[in-house]
Amino acid sequence: MRLGVSPLSWVNEVLEEYGHGTSADTCLAQAAAAGYAGVEMSRLFPREAGALTGQLGGHGLRLISGWYSGFLAERGVEEELAAVREHAALLRDSGVGVMVYGECGVMAEQALDVPMSHRLQLSNEAMAAYGERLTRFAERLRQEYGLALAYHHHLMMVAETLREVRALMAATGPAVGLLLDTGHAVAAGFDYTWLLEEFGPRINHIHLKDVRGEVLDAVREGDLSFNDAVRNGIFTVPGDGIIDYGPLARFLADGGYRGWLVVEAEQDPAKAPPAPTVARAFDFVTRNILPPAR
Repeated sequence: MRLGVSPLSWVNEVLEEYGHGTSADTCLAQAAAAGYAGVEMSRLFPREAGALTGQLGGHGLRLISGWYSGFLAERGVEEELAAVREHAALLRDSGVGVMVYGECGVMAEQALDVPMSHRLQLSNEAMAAYGERLTRFAERLRQEYGLALAYHHHLMMVAETLREVRALMAATGPAVGLLLDTGHAVAAGFDYTWLLEEFGPRINHIHLKDVRGEVLDAVREGDLSFNDAVRNGIFTVPGDGIIDYGPLARFLADGGYRGWLVVEAEQDPAKAPPAPTVARAFDFVTRNILPPAR
């Protein structure tokens, strides 16, 4: 089992003011110094496999995975395969085994900047058809690139709530893996342990994100947008929020999970300096979540 970190602690992929001016080498050097074995893809990094693996390897790190913004809720499998080609090839050629899939179809206009109550939802019929397309896409992704699909349940997207995650899993075949994101589960109003209990064998990627309870309450009461929730500090690293990681530690100790654990926190690096923040998270995860060495 390997522990990595997301560059989101250094630079945000959407809020460009977060981490402006940060270099890739600063991010990588601090990630390596904290003890992590790898990082996920970032706008900081080159998009050519040789340059990418060379830069990461210079810091003793490897590429874990990379987010892909898919639109299968709106378009067909062949169109999606054409759209993913460059990204999937980069991940494959960089030695990656899992691609993170985030559904960006059927979203409200300016979805991350409107109140979260404005989120669009799929009907039962649309979810069934979507699941069929997603399954075929995941099968082709495996066949053509050797990549497993890890579906990211996510605020403001078509699989946010526990009911929707259940419906998605029921509508898809085994080629569609599930990314467990502890922070997005709690922020969506459900206990992440339901995903461990119901879909454990299909979980193929894990994001360790914590939630600040007082900010979550304010976000719900004020019906804030996703981006404003991030600006207000809803997410933080494991150990700094309200999430109990005991159930996850027991799940990992059972030995069925063989993928990466990725520390991830979308927060302002000016308020949460990355180096000490991710170092503190590394210590928390190794002490409280990772199974003891045998």
